Amino acid sequence: MSEALIFDAVRTPRGKGKPGGGALYETKPIDLAVTLLEALRERNALDPSRVDDLIMGISSAVGDQGSCMPRIAALCAAGGWTQVPGMALQRFCGAGLEAVNLAAEKVRSGWHDLIAAGGVESMSRLGLGASGGAWIYDPATSLKIAYVPQGFSADMVAALNGFDRDTLDAFALRSQKLAAQARRDGHFKRSLVPVRDANGLTVLDHDEYIREETTLESLGSLKAAFGGASGVANAVVARQRYPELDRIAAVHTAGSSSGIVDGAALTLVGNEKIGKELGLTPRARILGTGLATVEATLMLTGPVPATQKALAKAGLSVDQVDLFEVNEAFAAVPLHFARTLGVPMDKINVNGGSIAMGHPIGATGAIILGTLLDELERRQLRYGVATLCVAGGMGVATVIERL
Repeated sequence: MSEALIFDAVRTPRGKGKPGGGALYETKPIDLAVTLLEALRERNALDPSRVDDLIMGISSAVGDQGSCMPRIAALCAAGGWTQVPGMALQRFCGAGLEAVNLAAEKVRSGWHDLIAAGGVESMSRLGLGASGGAWIYDPATSLKIAYVPQGFSADMVAALNGFDRDTLDAFALRSQKLAAQARRDGHFKRSLVPVRDANGLTVLDHDEYIREETTLESLGSLKAAFGGASGVANAVVARQRYPELDRIAAVHTAGSSSGIVDGAALTLVGNEKIGKELGLTPRARILGTGLATVEATLMLTGPVPATQKALAKAGLSVDQVDLFEVNEAFAAVPLHFARTLGVPMDKINVNGGSIAMGHPIGATGAIILGTLLDELERRQLRYGVATLCVAGGMGVATVIERL
């Protein structure tokens, strides 16, 4: 069985996901993908004709992101990408990491040698829930499965763990401060590829969403995002599954939830043979992947069992892992992860996370994997885990070893 090696990881900056107000709003998602394909070729003197597939997670595969956008991106990219097939993959928030995991599994099978995998999401152009589906939009289905919105589920996770508003705000402030410091210190530079327009002028070269001016006072002034009349209705549904939750406080705000942004990421995954043939230097190996389900109403605790599965495949314990990237969909998610698995906070999201930088849904998994690899290299550490909660009560995780 071949090893799955990571040769490179690139991403665009994350632009504010505001129609007309974010830096990347006028940049089509296909152009974000093309930017990264061309960057992979240039950075690695890569012959794209040797790439067996292009797999990209896309949560809302409609409109600008519809059909098989990765294949169309390959046709548009300069330098020989036209010979590469493409596939769009949907696993909600986990799609970008699942794309990398699938690439690793294809390489380990021996049936593929080299794959570019990641994701893209232009939330300013499409918005949340653009792809529809019975889960949200069919009342009969929603009632049958006790569906509640993710934000309300985050408040449920907080209630079950005893996380109050102050705890969540403190974590959100941590994310902002760490991300701002990491940006100032250049910790994202290795993976970051600026987005330019047709004239070569820079559109965006930094993560736009970070708010360096954030304080506990400013966070404390924000209103709860998932309460009100809708919160009362959601509580009725939630108590069908969790009768012990006699009170579900509305504690998450826009400040302690992930930002809506645009962005893309790609990871180049292959075996040792192709690496030697193309002169590619491996940066890490993928040791294990994990998929898990949790109760769908609670929904957001999936990173815990997914990580446990991935670590079991890798033959590692939680204590052996040097760094974790746990997607900050909501502040309660990494806090629950840390408490449940006994992981110290100084190992989790050491450069901030999606609360500070945003969560371009289909791309985030590949983004945080690249951030993890860069930080392992910077600190000269060995093992890392990237993991995300996934809508519908799922979790996905990847274990890597720096080389």
